Amino acid sequence: MFVREEFNYKPSVEEIGIYIRNSLFDEFCLEMDKRYKASSKVEFSKCNWEYGWNLKFKKSGKSLCTIYPRENYFTILVVIGKKEKEKLENILSELSYEIQCLYHQTKEGNNQKWLMIDLEDMGEVYSDVLRLIHIRYESK
Repeated sequence: MFVREEFNYKPSVEEIGIYIRNSLFDEFCLEMDKRYKASSKVEFSKCNWEYGWNLKFKKSGKSLCTIYPRENYFTILVVIGKKEKEKLENILSELSYEIQCLYHQTKEGNNQKWLMIDLEDMGEVYSDVLRLIHIRYESK
């Protein structure tokens, strides 16, 4: 369902949530609306790296993050660009070991790091993702 582009069919946000089967998805979507009044848009990516349907959150035309649905969890892409890099590196030692490792292991290209973060529960990594998104939101 979320890998093929069906003719004249785009899944709804609700259908993506049903596919994921994890209440954290609904919680995350509510958080993006509550904190940022971010608009969400279901899109199909033909990129070889992450082919399939995804859900993008934007505020004032700026991408905050993208969700890639998985069964029982989801992956969030947060792009750390030149504007966000210094702020993130100032708080990196406060973030979870998983996020620190991911940040250091992710190669930089075009002055950006594309952090792909799997979310399964409301633990420390979830809180860190919200901090990363907030850094992205604040950068102008």
